[in-house]
Amino acid sequence: MMYMFWKLIGCRCEFRAAGSIKTLARTGCRVCLTRNMSSSPPRLQGCMSAWIIDQYGSNGVLKYTEEITVPTISSATEVMIKVHAVSLNPLDVAMRGGYGAKLLKLRRDPLSVMDSDSEFPLILGRDLSGVVVDCGSGVTHFAPGDEVWAAVPPWKQGSLAEYVTLTEYEVSHKPKVLSHIEAASIPYVANTSLSALVNGGGLCRDSSSNKRVLITGGSGGVGTFAIQLLKAWGAHVTVTCSQNAVGLVRGLGADEVLDYTAGDVVEQLETMEKFDVIFDGVGGDTEEWAMGLLKPWSGAKYVTLVTPLLLNTDSMGLLDGTLNAGCSLQSKAIQNLLSSGVFYRWGFYAPDGPALDEVSKLVDAGKILPVVEAQFSFTQVPQAFQKLEKGHARGKTVVRVAEEDDRQTEELVQDSSMETAESVQETAKQS
Repeated sequence: MMYMFWKLIGCRCEFRAAGSIKTLARTGCRVCLTRNMSSSPPRLQGCMSAWIIDQYGSNGVLKYTEEITVPTISSATEVMIKVHAVSLNPLDVAMRGGYGAKLLKLRRDPLSVMDSDSEFPLILGRDLSGVVVDCGSGVTHFAPGDEVWAAVPPWKQGSLAEYVTLTEYEVSHKPKVLSHIEAASIPYVANTSLSALVNGGGLCRDSSSNKRVLITGGSGGVGTFAIQLLKAWGAHVTVTCSQNAVGLVRGLGADEVLDYTAGDVVEQLETMEKFDVIFDGVGGDTEEWAMGLLKPWSGAKYVTLVTPLLLNTDSMGLLDGTLNAGCSLQSKAIQNLLSSGVFYRWGFYAPDGPALDEVSKLVDAGKILPVVEAQFSFTQVPQAFQKLEKGHARGKTVVRVAEEDDRQTEELVQDSSMETAESVQETAKQS
C-alpha cells in the first residue's frame, strides 16, 4: 500500500526491513527532500541543541543550549545518529547529582587522574531511538537512513541532544513494529536486564524453562522488561510491587504477584517454593531476607543491581573505594556460598548492540512490549526529571526530541496525498 502511494506521486523510495533506507530517485518529491534534509547533520552551523549540566546538583543544574558542538565521527567503526526520542532512567537522576563521577571521569580520560580538568559540560540520557545520518569507513552493519536504537555508555556524552556518535557495536536496528517513542523506552533496561540475568543469573533462552525467578520492584523500567524477557524464555516469574501496579505486571505475564503494601511480603514468600534466581532492583535490606528464599546447594543465584561500587569511589576515592567494594563483594560471595551453596552477584548495565538485535526480534514477534508511562517534549526535560524523581514508576518516561521534523514530514505526506488524489481524479475525468 505504501509502495503504491509513492508510485502514484512519482517517487521511487526503497524500503528495507532492517531499517528505512530511502533512495531519492526524483528530486521533485518534497517529502523525500525534507526527510533527507532533516536527517542530515548540521555540518555548516557546527552546533546543535542539547540539555547539559555544568555542575552536579538538583534539577536546577539542567540547562538548555544550542551551542554544543555537533559530535563527529572519529573512528572507522562509528555511526552518527539523529536522535528522535530518548527515555530517562534513575541512573540519569543519579548522574545529575554526581553519582559515579570519579570513576566515570577516569573512564572517559585515563589521564584525568593526574589533573583536575573538568568533565563538564555533560549531556545526560542513556536511551535513544533515531536515524543514522553518517557512518565511518569501516561500518558494515548500518547505512545512512537506517532506523536504530541504542543505549549510550555512561562515560560517553548522552542522548539528550540532537545528535550522538556511537560505535556500531553499541547500536542495533530498531524493531520495525515500534515508533521511535516506543523504541526509546527499551535499550537501557534491556541491556541492564540481559547483563544481570545472563552474566549474573546464568539464565538464557535455552536454560530458563521452568526456572523459578523472583523479581523485586517489578513495576519499573527494568522490572517490566525483565518480566517479559523471562516469560519469553519460559521461566516462572514471581514479582513484588505495590497494589496499584499489580494489574500492570500481571498483564505483562507475571505468574505470581505479591503486593508489598498488603502485609509482610517476606512471610508470603516464605510459604512458596524456593527460587532458582532472585533479581533484586530494590536493594536496602532485601538481601538480608532474600538469601533464605533461594534453593540451597543447587546453584541458585542472587543478583542485585544496587551495588556500592560507584558510591564508594565517590566518597572514598578511586583506589580505596574500589578496594572496599571488591572486599565487600568477595566477603558476601564466600559467606553465602559456604553457608548455603548460593551465589551472590552484582549486576551492571552493559551497552551491547548485538544483544539488542535479539531483543528486537522478540519485540517484532510480539513477545516484548514497550511500557511507556509518560511523554514529554524536548523543552520539558526538567519536568521529565521531576516525574522520574517521584519514584514508583510504572514503566518509562520518554522525551520526544525530533517531533518538529516528524510533524513537518507528516504534513508534507498529507499534502502530497491530497495532491495525488486530485491528480488521479483529474486524470480520470480526462480519460
